[in-house]
Amino acid sequence: MTASTASIPVVDMRPAAPSSARMRTTGLLLGITSALAFSSSGPLVKPLLEAGWSLGAALFVRMTLAGVILSPALVRAMRRRPGFLRRHWRMIVAFGLLPVLGCQLFYFAAMQRMPVAVALLIQYLAPVLLVGFVWLRTRRAPSRLVLWGSVTAVVGLVLVVNIAGAAFDLLGTLFALAAAVCVCFYFVLSERAGDDLPPLALAAGGLLVGAAAIGALCAFRILPFQSPLVSVSLDGVVVPWYIPMLWVGAVATTLGYAFGVMAVPRIGSRVASFVGLSEVLFALAFAWLLLGEVPAPIQFVGGGLILLGVVLVRADASSDRSSRDVSLPAAPAP
Repeated sequence: MTASTASIPVVDMRPAAPSSARMRTTGLLLGITSALAFSSSGPLVKPLLEAGWSLGAALFVRMTLAGVILSPALVRAMRRRPGFLRRHWRMIVAFGLLPVLGCQLFYFAAMQRMPVAVALLIQYLAPVLLVGFVWLRTRRAPSRLVLWGSVTAVVGLVLVVNIAGAAFDLLGTLFALAAAVCVCFYFVLSERAGDDLPPLALAAGGLLVGAAAIGALCAFRILPFQSPLVSVSLDGVVVPWYIPMLWVGAVATTLGYAFGVMAVPRIGSRVASFVGLSEVLFALAFAWLLLGEVPAPIQFVGGGLILLGVVLVRADASSDRSSRDVSLPAAPAP
């Protein structure tokens, strides 16, 4: 190389990788949108259950519809990556049985034995359980910001769900705790998504596995399957059954899982789990709009505390590294 050419700067024409700050911002927006989508399910499914639909039928329809909508992502991953299912079938099955099926079955089982508010409160202790799990596994105490954020979010959650006067039920509590553990698995397993296991392929496979499992439970009469052709009232507007079910399956469940599994790898399981608490706040808003259930003033205070807790956890510098502490072992090479 001559002296004249050595002084010429070399320009890298490759596109710049997105900054970590941009990735975190995108992850937060995806996580919030996922919580917003999930939160609309309850107020829309509740009138159907009251009108004669069984839980098995509602879960089967929502999982099947969402899984079919997202299935092109799974098919594309299988075509582009030879041996895709051989490498990742354990992850996909685990995602379908725990975060997709287990969470909902355990939550509704708990709801049948205790007030909905109490079951909801226990299930949404998942972020605190994740913090405790990391603490036990790494023997490293979380920062003060994380601890204060956890306490603040839990206090806000108690105020939002309003558990005053609720009676204790041991079996119902165990069911709700099992649902909380399944929520933890949702965030931990979602974090394993990446280039070799695309998030949408994981969500699609998990939803189809969950639909197959709930279908088998209904086929063997372990769960009842009833789906009468009824009409339901949403804030005074009477609509046929397929309107809420189409929304729950094609929008709430599809977008909820799709955006959720894309958000977790960007912001980490710990932050994502606390962002997921916003689902409780969005559910209050949907119940207000669709069912006419007006929140009490104390619930607005609780909502503010939940948001403050999320901000405190997100402000902790170690939150972005927390995902490495709860990740599962990598799948063995074929």
